[in-house]
Amino acid sequence: MLELRAITAGYDRHAPVVRGASLTVAPGEAVGLLGPSGCGKSTLARVAALLHRPDAGAVLLDGAPVRGWRHRAPRALRTAFGVVFQQPRLSADPRLRLADLIAEPLRATGRRDALPERVAGLAATVGLTPDLLLRRPHEVSDGQLQRACLARALVLRPRWLICDEMTAMLDASTTAALVTAVEDYRRTTGAGLLAVGHDRTLLHRWCDRTVHWKALGARADGSVPV
Repeated sequence: MLELRAITAGYDRHAPVVRGASLTVAPGEAVGLLGPSGCGKSTLARVAALLHRPDAGAVLLDGAPVRGWRHRAPRALRTAFGVVFQQPRLSADPRLRLADLIAEPLRATGRRDALPERVAGLAATVGLTPDLLLRRPHEVSDGQLQRACLARALVLRPRWLICDEMTAMLDASTTAALVTAVEDYRRTTGAGLLAVGHDRTLLHRWCDRTVHWKALGARADGSVPV
């Protein structure tokens, strides 16, 4: 179980963008987090993925409180999460070919022996042909690059997926392909999913349940939703 309890977080302690938000995701469950742009849901997603330390509140994984964040988190916790961000060009090293981009987490964790088979298998899963794997980010479309970013998020077989506006910049066919790839992965592994977005129709169709931002707890201004 992934639990966020009364999370307050932001980039200025005196003006948090999230205040008192609580959310749970069970293993194998797909939870949609629906809210308007700028409400703080991406910050909460980063807290859930252990990429941003909250100012207050707690993150629990399987009942145990998380104590470390980013590189200070134990490797077993860091590798339990796969994250896909909204803007693939901001989360991809422009110097890397797509094959190397997908393989980054394997190299970082010393699993080089698994590189060829794992990268090829995931490329096929997300719809990347072998010729695309030899290209760099500026040589592919946003949709193709986001496919590679999803493959990178899956390469370590994470127990939890955080998709932060993953399809916001993509066309309908690419959106459908990526959602299908995520659902295939969840079905075969039992991974939990937190899908963040502002497309109500997509989240309702994709997820087991959808939570509106206002239902999480107190808002960033400190008031309680009614």
